[in-house]
Amino acid sequence: MTAAVATGLSVRNLRVSYGRVEAVGGISFDVPEGSSVGIIGANGAGKSSTLKAIFRLVDSTADAMTYGGKSLASTPAHRIVSLGLGYVPEGRRIFPGLTVHKNLLMGAYRERWRAVSDRTDHVYEIFPALRRYEKMLAGALSGGQQQMLAIGRALMSAPSLLILDEPSMGLAPVLIDDIAAALRRLRTEGVSMLLVEQNAKLTFGLTDRGLVMENGVVVKEGTSAELRDDPDVRRIYLGI
Repeated sequence: MTAAVATGLSVRNLRVSYGRVEAVGGISFDVPEGSSVGIIGANGAGKSSTLKAIFRLVDSTADAMTYGGKSLASTPAHRIVSLGLGYVPEGRRIFPGLTVHKNLLMGAYRERWRAVSDRTDHVYEIFPALRRYEKMLAGALSGGQQQMLAIGRALMSAPSLLILDEPSMGLAPVLIDDIAAALRRLRTEGVSMLLVEQNAKLTFGLTDRGLVMENGVVVKEGTSAELRDDPDVRRIYLGI
């Protein structure tokens, strides 16, 4: 078995079950510090369950699951963000009855006011639309704007690793391009990423390495360029 990385995220033999149904069947992968890794696969492949397990949102077992050498399995769920992990859940999960600005503040509830102010400005710089609508109720935003808000909220804790679950889901192509541009900018700022997507083209354009999951297991892995050129991946996930 490959040794766990000393920095970044390391997962070894992760398993997630819902009753008698095994959703994740013993997968292992790393997201080294400064890198970007994608996980692609169809609905039900186990992608979202993998991310939820990292944040202790579902019961799981693993030989090891660490970030920066610290065990996630022994870290209370409410403290995982303080280790430097940011989470953008599937479906955005914003607070529709709060304003855009207050939604962002919810992502920085543990931070000091000066840091919160600086980070809010940073989010508004990345997503100018959020500044324009900062006093609007989040539930009134478009789907694309809500996705920007979900990412912005995660950024308010200044994560060193940003974990995103299907950020392109339900968005028009032009909005997907806007999200992709923002994520590329964050990569240039040194933020590591773990990206779960059904959109393989988007994933390969944003990541260094990738995994293909089917039925809870990893069936292919390699550099994003290698997976992009793989005949099976091209046929199944890129429609080429």
